[in-house]
Amino acid sequence: MRYNSIITLCLLLVLSFAFIGFQAKTSKNELPDLPWLKEVGAKQIPTKKSVYEVTKYGAVNDGKTLNTKAIQAAIDACAAKGGGIVSFEPGNYLTGSIYLKKGVHLRIDEGVQILGSQNLADYPEIDTRVAGIEMRWPSALINVLDQDNVAISGKGIVHAQGKPFWDLYWNMRKEYEPKGLRWIVDYDAKRPRTLLVSESSDVTIKDITMKQAGFWTIHILYSDHITVDGVVIQNNIDGHGPSTDGIDIDSSSYILVQNSDIDCNDDNFCLKAGRDWDGLRVNRPTEYVLIRDCISRAGGGLITFVSETSGGIRHVLAHNLKAKGTGVGIRFKSATTRGGTVENIYMQDIEMNGVGVPIEVSMNWNPSYSYSTLPEGYSYKTIPQHWKTMLQKVEPEERGIPKFRDVYISDIKVKDAKKALSAAGIPQSYIENFHLNDIEIDAATAGEISHAKNWTFDDVDIDTKDDSKLEVKNSTNVNL
Repeated sequence: MRYNSIITLCLLLVLSFAFIGFQAKTSKNELPDLPWLKEVGAKQIPTKKSVYEVTKYGAVNDGKTLNTKAIQAAIDACAAKGGGIVSFEPGNYLTGSIYLKKGVHLRIDEGVQILGSQNLADYPEIDTRVAGIEMRWPSALINVLDQDNVAISGKGIVHAQGKPFWDLYWNMRKEYEPKGLRWIVDYDAKRPRTLLVSESSDVTIKDITMKQAGFWTIHILYSDHITVDGVVIQNNIDGHGPSTDGIDIDSSSYILVQNSDIDCNDDNFCLKAGRDWDGLRVNRPTEYVLIRDCISRAGGGLITFVSETSGGIRHVLAHNLKAKGTGVGIRFKSATTRGGTVENIYMQDIEMNGVGVPIEVSMNWNPSYSYSTLPEGYSYKTIPQHWKTMLQKVEPEERGIPKFRDVYISDIKVKDAKKALSAAGIPQSYIENFHLNDIEIDAATAGEISHAKNWTFDDVDIDTKDDSKLEVKNSTNVNL
């Protein structure tokens, strides 16, 4: 009897230690306790049920008739009555830019397809910000400008029909690059975004499928308390459109993105905060952003903190994400004229398969695009204003040096990558306080770290086909 009791006691001790070990293993993967998480996303949604059906305002669902005025008339009538639902009978509706207003719920139901006009004249120019600088640019297909309490939802499709704008860009690239103008072609090739939310609050975008953006798909600019939920983006339809970002969060705060699936040809989930002199002038951060339960497919980066860092990017949590064939997984990039600080970033529970580089950091990204120099043969007095904005020097030069610090990456599983890690700071700005924890990477080669400081690796396993190890150069306190 006594012998059995001893055995039982031993088993209980073993189980207890195993349970403690299990708790320790799982606890380090718990989400961080960040009080701001309770505040992200839209706090209200239009509630009025009155329906304004666009065909009653003259819209024709044949896919050929331009319905811009009719759809806008329905939106305006809805807003004038204090809000409600703007809806569509099944069919295809060709339109140029439309502008949503306070209290309006644009409902695009299953069987409805909104088709973007392929005539740039149907997208009136507005004052906005594009790729980090403020300038005149075509309106988006769907616009929420200086509004609050707006919704766009439904199981229908917004097909931007952006291919002619892709062709415009590529033709201009062929013309501009030999002249030394790679840095400005993206700004001269004016292409409409699919959905722009600017200077707005409490906007909900839910369940819509968006296809073939002419430029960025969803741009959230200078806005707060925005929810993007269940959106599907398919930009690689009939080709691969240049700069067809998925969701761009730009100098905005308290943003929730969840349950979304993006297939594009540039950054999938992207955080921005202005570029160079103009971005430093505006000085508005992107902060308090939660991205969860999402998938990226083709594209430049699963989640990217991209070169427009001037206003700073901070307080971001991204978790339960999957990358399938994406170029880069977690990506930080800037340039020595951008400035700004990227900090307090948490990323965990991410699966990647077939990505190029799971973790990439660059402070001197794509010089031919990032740095602006006016070639010989051009007069500063006669060039367009946005060229002058791009050429404005950042002074003193130290203002242009970006900072990346306090980044926490955990519970990452990667299969079939090309390179495990590529991280390069610069002598003027080391990449500081990166913490990698519970990471498994299967890659062709290991990669390199340079100009880094205070990096920790805990339970990180990098398995390479060429048996290489991470190469660390010009760094201090990088604990492998």
